[in-house]
Formats: sequence, C-alpha cells, structure tokens
Amino acid sequence: MSYDKKFRQRAIEYWEEGHSLLATAQVFSVSDRTLQNWKKQLKETGTLEPKKRKETWKKIDPDKLSSYLEENPDAYLKEIAKVFGCTDTAIIKALRRLKISRKKNHSLQGNR
Repeated sequence: MSYDKKFRQRAIEYWEEGHSLLATAQVFSVSDRTLQNWKKQLKETGTLEPKKRKETWKKIDPDKLSSYLEENPDAYLKEIAKVFGCTDTAIIKALRRLKISRKKNHSLQGNR
C-alpha cells in the first residue's frame, strides 16, 4: 500500500522548511531514500501521486491463450496448463483476466 498524496506533500514541505533529511525521515517514519524518491518524482512529473501498478503476464501470453482456445475449445484446464508450462490455477486466473468463461455447452450432447 502506498502513502497518501497529502502525506507525501507534508513530508516534502517539512524537509524544505529547513529540517534535515534524516530528521524528516524520522518524524514521518519513512526512509531517507523514500523522501529523495518523492522529491525526484515531484521535480520530474510535478505530482506526488502514487504510481499505478502495471498488470503483467508472466508465463501466459494472452494472445496465444486466446488463439489456443479458439483452436481447442474443449481442452481441459490441465491440458492447457501443460501446453503453457504452468499450473491449472494460473490458467484460471489468466482466463478471468481475459473475461473468458470455460463453461461447457451441454445442449450439443443430446436431450437428457
């Protein structure tokens, strides 16, 4: 969890009032490196907003997963996981990120 923008601003202002870097870090209970990073960010971007976290795809390429599912619509999760070299849980999470449902269509199996 990141620090609030107002908290960051107060810490920078306190430092700029003439207090030392280490004293500011101690008062606000953050590291001196964190204060330096905040000041650098303010100088470069003009804002102290926390950076947005990027969503990453580690092993499973979303395009390859989508094309694989088009070619193999009835593949089981374990089969897909074996192809991509990961666990079936990782496949489930990737499918959720892509908003793909894996429910089977039972209407093709005849009347029951």
